Amino acid sequence: MRFASLGSGSAGNGLVVEKNTTRLLLDCGFGIRDAVARIERLALTPETLSGILVTHEHDDHAGGVFKLANKYRIPVWLTYGTLQMTERFLPKNCDFDIHVIDSHQPFSIGDMLVHPFPVPHDAREPVQFVFTDGAKRFGVLTDTGTSTPHIESMLTACDALLIECNHDLDMLMNGPYTWSLKQRVSGRLGHLDNASSAAILQRIDTSKLQHILAAHLSAKNNSEAIVRKVMSAALNCAEDWIGIANQDTGFEWRQIS
Repeated sequence: MRFASLGSGSAGNGLVVEKNTTRLLLDCGFGIRDAVARIERLALTPETLSGILVTHEHDDHAGGVFKLANKYRIPVWLTYGTLQMTERFLPKNCDFDIHVIDSHQPFSIGDMLVHPFPVPHDAREPVQFVFTDGAKRFGVLTDTGTSTPHIESMLTACDALLIECNHDLDMLMNGPYTWSLKQRVSGRLGHLDNASSAAILQRIDTSKLQHILAAHLSAKNNSEAIVRKVMSAALNCAEDWIGIANQDTGFEWRQIS
C-alpha cells in the first residue's frame, strides 16, 4: 500500500491511496485542470482512479469532487450530511455513481477496506478515514477541532499517519485573523493546533509508524520548522523524519512496507 498528496491547505486538499490496482482519491479541493495536473504529477491519470472519498463539504475539500467524477465517471463515497451540503456542486446530468456511507460502518473498495469515523468539525456530517489492506493501516485525521476517544482508538497502531497541524496557537492569537475567525479556527469544531496533534500522538500507540506526515498547515499561522520541532519531540525522533504535506506540491509517494 502507498499514498501521496496532491496538496494540503486552505487552498485545496487531495490525497491518493493505492493498493494494487485499487486507487482512491480522498477529497478534491482543486479546479479540474489543476486536479488533473496534480494527479499526473504522480504518474497517474484520472481514468485510473477507482473512487473518490469526501470528508466534508468545505470547498477546499469538496469543491472539485463532482466535476472530476463526472468528467471521468469516477464513483463517489460520502456521508448523507455531506451529500446534502454538496448538492450545489452536483452537475445537472450526473454520469457517475454516488454511494452514501455510514460514518461508523467500514466498507470495501477493491483491495482496500475503508473505516470512516466521525470528527468534531463545523460541517454537517464530517468524517475521516483509516485505510487497510488487511495487513497495514494508514490513518488520516484533518479538519477536526479536538480529539475524542473514538478518534484515538481508530488511529492507534497505524503503520502510517497523516495528521492535521493547522496552526501554532500563539501565532494564531497574535496574527492577522479577526477575533471571530481566531475563535472558529481554535474552537472545538475548528482545526487542530500543533500541540494538540502532538498530544494525540503521545496518547496512541505509534510503535508501528513507518511514516508520519503533518497536513493542512496554515500559511499565516504556522511554519514547517515549528511543526517539525513539536512533532519530533512528541515522537522522540529526528526532526527530518517528520514529513510535511504542503499546499503547492503535497508530497511524493510513500510506501508502507
